[in-house]
Amino acid sequence: MSGARSSALATLRGQIERIEAAEVVHQQGRVALGHREVDSALKGGLARAVIHEVFCEGRQGAAATGFVMGLAGRVSARRPLLWVRQDFSELETGALSMSGLAELGLDPRRVVMVRAADVESALRSSADALACDALGAVVLELWGETRQFDLVASRKLTLAAQSSGVTGLMLRMAAQPLPSTAETRWMLRAAHSPPGAMWSAWGAPRFDAELLRNRHGPCGRWIMEWKCDECQFSEPSAHPQPVAAAPAHRPDPTVFAEHRRAG
Repeated sequence: MSGARSSALATLRGQIERIEAAEVVHQQGRVALGHREVDSALKGGLARAVIHEVFCEGRQGAAATGFVMGLAGRVSARRPLLWVRQDFSELETGALSMSGLAELGLDPRRVVMVRAADVESALRSSADALACDALGAVVLELWGETRQFDLVASRKLTLAAQSSGVTGLMLRMAAQPLPSTAETRWMLRAAHSPPGAMWSAWGAPRFDAELLRNRHGPCGRWIMEWKCDECQFSEPSAHPQPVAAAPAHRPDPTVFAEHRRAG
């Protein structure tokens, strides 16, 4: 028994050493998101070849999904994106819209969907996908609290990502953050649209993004706007305040001037 314990401890130490060593190797493998303050907090951008977690509150699933898709678009570098989700997730939130991805400026032809029957299948599929260096990113969407995703499962995903260089993005809905090996952890909410006329209310997607965990820098909270044409985030656009309309009973000044000249 003591020999088995010593072997298990040696294996765990080796895994920890590989994680720490890989952090140094991939520290410079970052991609800028486009938002200056966020990129500064992330020491240049979102780290590749690691795991990032995105959580959302209440009915903020659509905002969190859009944010994760934006992150995936930045880190995938035009490579295929694998999205793993449970059948239960589709019952709760509906299927992903391919036309919606196209409106975000992302190519839906690069997105491969995998539907898993349960959490165990989703974790296995994600670990196998993260080990494939032909992919640009892997998104694992898990719904609700689940005991299957613990620190050991998180470590397995991190080791797979670091060995292949593929970035893992975890989308957690209706769940509370737990200890994990994630590089960053975000809490997402939909941000308010800027003031304006009703006809101009449909603008760029805005996210209220709170960075709860950052292993190599400070945390913070920012409004991040997604630029669909450039496929990157940015600071909120500066919109001028709407100008008040002229009173309806006031005569048009050009018509009033014509009457004066005629008189």
